[in-house]
Amino acid sequence: MTAREREVLNFVSKGLKNVEIAQQLIVSENTIKKHLQNLYRKFQVTNRTQLLAKCLNYMDHV
Repeated sequence: MTAREREVLNFVSKGLKNVEIAQQLIVSENTIKKHLQNLYRKFQVTNRTQLLAKCLNYMDHV
């Protein structure tokens, strides 16, 4: 996971929407969507709820 993907994931975990994350990171909403697509692929999930659940599960086992 890249540093930027970790940042995006952190904002997702706080409940921010894509547009809000984009504003915080000063990038386009499409850039956020691309980061999320990469995270979904890496964690083999299809949405942010599954992503967060998988990350929480991973953190519990580290």
